[in-house]
Amino acid sequence: MSAIDTKADIESMMDINVIYFASLADEANRQQETVKVQQNTSLTELYEQLNQKYHFSRPQADLRVAVNDYFAKWTDHINDGDSVVFITPVAGG
Repeated sequence: MSAIDTKADIESMMDINVIYFASLADEANRQQETVKVQQNTSLTELYEQLNQKYHFSRPQADLRVAVNDYFAKWTDHINDGDSVVFITPVAGG
């Protein structure tokens, strides 16, 4: 790989702030982190990457997702600097 390829790879990456709550925070052993992902990464792809790393017990279908404080669709793409929150179901009483 040449220096030009490496620079292009770096420029195609973006930083995403991921916030975890409830069981996801316990399983990731953290409440938030910044992760580097390729540009054009969808929320589904981001969750899959994090699931491979942390082996979450909840499937994506059980979760809601928000980007920059707004609920989002799993197929939405994210942008450099976005904050993503994976939200587990909440039981009320």
